[in-house]
This record gives sequence, structure tokens and C-alpha cells, in this order.
Amino acid sequence: MKRAALNIEELRRQARCALPRFAFSYLEGGADDEQTLKDNREVFARWRFIPPVLTDSSQRDLSVTLCGQTLSAPLLIAPTGYNGMLRFGADAMLARTAKRAGIGYIQSTVSTASIEEIAAENLPQHWFQLYVLKDRTVTTGLLDRAKAAGCTTLVVSVDAVHFGNREKDKRNYRRPMKLSLSSLVDVALHPGWVWRTLKPAGMPGFGNLKPYVPADKQRGAGGASYFSEQMDTRLNWETLAWIRSQWQGALLIKGILAPADAQRALDAGADGIVLSNHGGRQLDGSVSAMEVLPEIRQLCGADATLLIDSGFRRGTDVVKALALGANAVLLGRPMLYGVAAAGEAGAQRALEIILQEVDRTLAQLGCTSVNQLGPHLLRSQC
Repeated sequence: MKRAALNIEELRRQARCALPRFAFSYLEGGADDEQTLKDNREVFARWRFIPPVLTDSSQRDLSVTLCGQTLSAPLLIAPTGYNGMLRFGADAMLARTAKRAGIGYIQSTVSTASIEEIAAENLPQHWFQLYVLKDRTVTTGLLDRAKAAGCTTLVVSVDAVHFGNREKDKRNYRRPMKLSLSSLVDVALHPGWVWRTLKPAGMPGFGNLKPYVPADKQRGAGGASYFSEQMDTRLNWETLAWIRSQWQGALLIKGILAPADAQRALDAGADGIVLSNHGGRQLDGSVSAMEVLPEIRQLCGADATLLIDSGFRRGTDVVKALALGANAVLLGRPMLYGVAAAGEAGAQRALEIILQEVDRTLAQLGCTSVNQLGPHLLRSQC
């Protein structure tokens, strides 16, 4: 009987075996030399724990309240796009995993499943991530559909209006979304992936954009081309004010790293921010979200809602972020490794690993609640 993965790295290795090269490179890759991608992992070593002893931490409560909703743990599944390339039905698998665990699920504008398909899963915490498109009728259409689907929180991504230079993707394609000959040969060597991913419904598309994309561009290269052309490169603070006027629910701004931008976003009416460098996929050489977290927490005050992503692979990483001032952590690649490796069971295992590690770390720090975490439990190695 195959042993269950013990950590996220083991799920990553399983995902690498399960996926053809082009799909794993899309999941794993970063921009340019991938220095930021590396820094996102290495940054956690800058802080070490100072564990108290002789404290009763036999009972622990991981629950938190975010944007008026109670989560069983300070975790959300991050918005990730085109997950249908990893496995058919991946978005719904991730949504159901979040539902079972009682944590939040953030659906991407460019998810393979539509807002309505995920809403049918009856998630108690269904959030929607928005890329602002040039055609404002499409943008307002997405907002209206998110409201109708019961999404309570909108997460607006502001760090990807100009796409990063992802060289791994370029090596695997002879032109956008058209695989090179070597990549096609590699696909043929992964019949299991073809069976799991392509056989049920063919090439995945962009479920949320389907009503707006011409019929001949629904899948693959056509959908990707439409999305690229529609990205609003003029996105600015006035656009944010317009979105605030269109959305009455909680509003978070994702992709902020500059402390001044964090404060300005809150002043402009955002209910919180997500510190992120897009998982190292945008500007290579940018700071990690963890580097700026303490400064942004100090600037924005104790009451500001600060979420964070980019580079998290261990429960100890999550606890360090919480101790430095984050309210919760978004999990992206760890969940995708799980779903690519073993479908819904793999996603569930990925989340189970992180939750167990967070709980164990809390116990070893003598804490009975995540609210007891703070910088006093860490020593900086900088």
C-alpha cells in the first residue's frame, strides 16, 4: 500500500511525475532567473522560533474571523488560473476541499470552472478574485455574477497587468498555447495525464470568460489570447475607486508590497490587502511578501486585515507569518501539487499536512490560539 505523502515536497515530486513537462513548468515556474521564486522559500530561514516551556497547550483553537466570516484555521486556498490543465475538475476539487476543512476558497477570474459551477458546491466561504479587464461590461458582468453566486469578498489583483517573463513556458511552446514538438512527445509519454485531464472534455477553457469570448476562441490559445488582450494595463487608483463603488461586500487588494501602497489602499476603502509577489511569477528581483510584512503591519496598525502568500510550503512558514502580523495565509502551489498528484484526495492531503504542521507548531510554542502568536516568539537572523 502506497504511503501517504509526509510533506508538501513529497506531493510536489508526485505532481512532477504525474504531469507532462509543460504543465509542471507552468505550475512551478517563475519569471526571468527565478531569483524571487527562490527567495520566497529562503526568506523563512531569517526567523527562528523562541519556544516557551512549561505552558499548557494541550487544547488548541486555530479558528479566525476574516471579513466577517469564521474560518476553522487562518488559511485560504489561493486563486489560481487554468487548473483544468492539471486535472479535469481541479477547481471543484479544491473548492470541496476548502468546504470540508472550513477554510476559505478564492476563485480566480481565469479558473477553468465558472463562478456558477463553484457556487453549486454551496461553499460557506466563496470569495472571488478579479482581474480588471479593458471592457468594463465584462468586468461588471463578472462582478454581478459573483454577487449572484453569493461571493461575499472580492479580491482584486493589481500586480499582473503586465505579464512576467516566464521563460520555462516559452521553451515549451512554439507560440502561445501551441506546444513544441518535444512537448508533444512528452505528452505522449504521460497517457495517465491525457486520460485524467483531456479525455473527459478535451482541452480546458476559461469558464468565467465563456460568455464574453467568441465561440472560436473558447479553449486553449484563443481564450489565452482574449485574456491577454483584455488585461487593463491602465489600472490605477481611480479604477480601484470605481470598483469600490460597484462592490458592496468586503474588498481586498492583492499584490501589494510597497508599504505606502498598503496604507493608500486602506485609505481608499479597501477592507484589507494581500501581500504577494504573485509567487515569483511577475517581477524577478522583487522583495518577498514576508520581508515587508512587519513594516506594513506596523504602518497599517493592529486592526488592518493583512493576508499573505508566496512561498509557503510548511506549517512553520504559516506560523511565522502569523507571528509577524498576518491574519491568514493563502495557499497556492501546495494545493496544486496535491490535486495534480492525486486529485481531490491529494488536495485534501496537502491541506491536512499544512493544518497538522500549524497545529503542532502552535503546541510547541505553548500557544492555545493563533491570537497568542506574536513577534516575541521569533528571533530575526538578519
